[in-house]
Amino acid sequence: QVQLVDSGGGLVQAGGSLRLSCAASGLTFSNYAAGWFRQAPEKEREFVAAMSKSGARTYYADSVKGRFTISRDNAKNTVSLQMNSLKPEDTAVYYCAGVSLASDFSITRSNGYDHWGQGTQVTVSS
Repeated sequence: QVQLVDSGGGLVQAGGSLRLSCAASGLTFSNYAAGWFRQAPEKEREFVAAMSKSGARTYYADSVKGRFTISRDNAKNTVSLQMNSLKPEDTAVYYCAGVSLASDFSITRSNGYDHWGQGTQVTVSS
């Protein structure tokens, strides 16, 4: 059974940092592209960052470029999201996701993913 478990969320002041982690089980993680998405109240789920299976390619939403960094450790079956210079508008529930087949287009789309974590709340106060 495939399972993704998100962790690392919390409350932080604007300008601060958080590191989210996602632990995968039930799959060979190196065979999966990984992504992070977020959903704020009354808003649609939006793409944040993604990384190809090998880690050779990364993708970022314009709103987080230069502030967030996605990384993965295939040996440990984990993917992380380092978030720096956080802003109040980054407040949302963050979800990690995985998919075995992804194109440059689908890797940034939530409907391109097969497996999802349960989400972790990130709140940035002003």
